[in-house]
Amino acid sequence: MAQINWRTINIDALDPDSSTNFDLSSLTPHIEAISTSEIQQVGGQIRQLLRGGNAEGALQAALENVPYGGDADGKAQHATVVSECLNSIRATEMSPLLSRLYSSQNGSELCDTLMKYLYKGMAQGAVSKPAAGGNSHGARNVSGAGGFTQAGGRNFGSSEAGGGMSVFLSWMEKLVEMVGPGSIVRVMSDRRTV
Repeated sequence: MAQINWRTINIDALDPDSSTNFDLSSLTPHIEAISTSEIQQVGGQIRQLLRGGNAEGALQAALENVPYGGDADGKAQHATVVSECLNSIRATEMSPLLSRLYSSQNGSELCDTLMKYLYKGMAQGAVSKPAAGGNSHGARNVSGAGGFTQAGGRNFGSSEAGGGMSVFLSWMEKLVEMVGPGSIVRVMSDRRTV
């Protein structure tokens, strides 16, 4: 009879109520695949609303037609459309627009979707881009004494990325005032990404 080392047995695998035996795929909702051409078509319709002067309708259409099942390129294109909608709305119109959006049908879900796009926009704004005359292939990381890594040049003054970040922060401030911090928790725990 062979000796069994009882310390090496994973008893959690034997327990049917253990978290190791839980199917994590049941937590993710079923999402249908969306082609990039369909995302581009919706983006064209939203841009048409923007050109027509209906920024509120364009933003609502963008938030109602989120391509959860799209590939990374399609999601990035849709995020650009949402960013264009946000940039076309003046700061004085933010609070009334958010109030109407929140009180509409599925308003809470639309506000949560907007929060997702605000986080995505802020994350993309933090990515450093090569300088206009720089070569992206020749970029190198330079670490300082503090261990921080600097990729690319520093950005002083106003820029497209900095201006975009302030727009996202302004929208986030107004949105949290309207719907509360629960939206942030729902966005962080949602497995569907934009």
